[in-house]
Amino acid sequence: MYYEKNLFSNRAIKIFIVNQIIVKLDDFIRFVIIKKFGMTMITLTTAIFLGFFHTLIGPDHYLPFMVIGRARRWSYYQTMMLTTICGIGHVLSSVLLGYIGAVAGLSLEKVMHWETSRGDWAGWSLFLFGIGYLIWGIWKIRTNPHTHYHLHSDGSIHRHEHTHESVLATKLHSHSHSDHQQEKSWKELTPWLLIIIFVLGPCEPLIPLFFTEAVLGNWSHLIAVSLGYGLATILTMNLIVTIGWFGLFQINFGKFEKYTHALAGSMLSIAGAGIVFLGW
Repeated sequence: MYYEKNLFSNRAIKIFIVNQIIVKLDDFIRFVIIKKFGMTMITLTTAIFLGFFHTLIGPDHYLPFMVIGRARRWSYYQTMMLTTICGIGHVLSSVLLGYIGAVAGLSLEKVMHWETSRGDWAGWSLFLFGIGYLIWGIWKIRTNPHTHYHLHSDGSIHRHEHTHESVLATKLHSHSHSDHQQEKSWKELTPWLLIIIFVLGPCEPLIPLFFTEAVLGNWSHLIAVSLGYGLATILTMNLIVTIGWFGLFQINFGKFEKYTHALAGSMLSIAGAGIVFLGW
């Protein structure tokens, strides 16, 4: 009996202490933070949370860099640089649109309609890009190219991929430097396509916060909201891509390595289809 009574008392004390901590924390937020900083801190915290959560639940924010980076064997620096550039373009495009809408005196509904349209464009762009990359990946599988390295008289080294269509061709083959340059140009086109897709992509949760502060003329709050949301979005993108990059590069596909491009295209087209047809 004494043990049960003592146990109950300990639980009651713990509950009382927790309640007191909650009350004191609530008083601190109400009378210290808000009184000293106004609503800036609350607005900034909301923007950071929305940026983090919006990025986390949207695989289109990080999946393209993970799968294409793995398929193309991009370095960590290359992958992070492209992720950051795309993230900046993604956020700045919505900030610019919100600013134009607020200055022009447009309604929030009108600006959100523009954001929705941009979301449709970005979804279709990702979907079609994924389909195109999938087709290209399948073509590479069917042609089954392999690589040769060549040392030139000027000391430069380049590689090229080609196929052998006959037994004789396995011993004797020719190649064109223009073909090599064409393949290189297509590889260099991929980052630019991703940048365009991300610039088209909207930041829907940012617009209401941004628009409210702009209409009220709270420009310091507006800057805080934009920076908080933008940094949260970009850092979350980089964090998830970093985890995926180190995880995927540990996988040795061996003889199935040639399927990585087709697999990347499949995943991108699925993500794009989810945005277009399922409203992800």
